[in-house]
Order: sequence, then structure tokens, then C-alpha cells
Amino acid sequence: MLDLLLAKDMDAIAELWAEHGTAEFPFAVGDSPRRLSGREEVRGYLAGYPERMDVRAIPALVVHHLEQPDTIVVEFTAHGRTVRTGEPYRLDYVTVITVQDGLITRYRDYWSPLAAASAAGTLPELLGSLHAGNAR
Repeated sequence: MLDLLLAKDMDAIAELWAEHGTAEFPFAVGDSPRRLSGREEVRGYLAGYPERMDVRAIPALVVHHLEQPDTIVVEFTAHGRTVRTGEPYRLDYVTVITVQDGLITRYRDYWSPLAAASAAGTLPELLGSLHAGNAR
């Protein structure tokens, strides 16, 4: 999957999902989805990613194998450039992936929305939306 990310082949990444597999982002805030259901929702979510984030390297990668043979925990760091600002970024991820018959059935991505917004150049908007949400 990370090789496909570096190749910016979002369609091929979506094909790694089982037809009814899910993607979950427990820390998502603002307009970011917390859950995607099915391969096609994952495909739609990934479609514009290369136009926002230009991932150029995955310099750190650790895979933890669990007692459950169908699930792994992956820690990785992505380095790249934010397309909107041209600024470099570094983001850390912890992802729990469950597979069945070679396809992802459950993907849980524990990324930092603040770090992602900072990298994307949208931190002021994210903070503004959080503040507006608390004012209700």
C-alpha cells in the first residue's frame, strides 16, 4: 500500500479493500470523515489526495504482528510536500489493518488532524471550525 501511495496510484490502493471493507479515522474532525464503508467510498476519499499531499518518502516503517494472524499494526512516517503551499511536511501514522482473503476488511488510521491540517496549510480553518462547533 505504501509503495502505491508513493506512486500516487490511489485507484490501486482502493482495490486493496474488500468490497464491503471499512476505513475508520477515530481522530477525524471538521469535514474529514470518521468512517468510510466499502471500497467505492474509500476510492472516492482517496481520489484527490495527490492534488493535496505529495508524499515523497516513507523513511520510517515498523510492522507489529499480533496474535491475530489477520491483523497488523503499522507505524510509519511520511515525508513530502503540501501541494497547496509547497511547504515540506512530516506526518506520523499508526494504522491497524485487518485482512481477509488478501483484502482489507478493516483499516483504522490514528493520524493527528492537527498535524495533517498544519501540513496541508489548513490549520486556521480547522481551528476556526472547532471553535465554531464549541460555540453552539
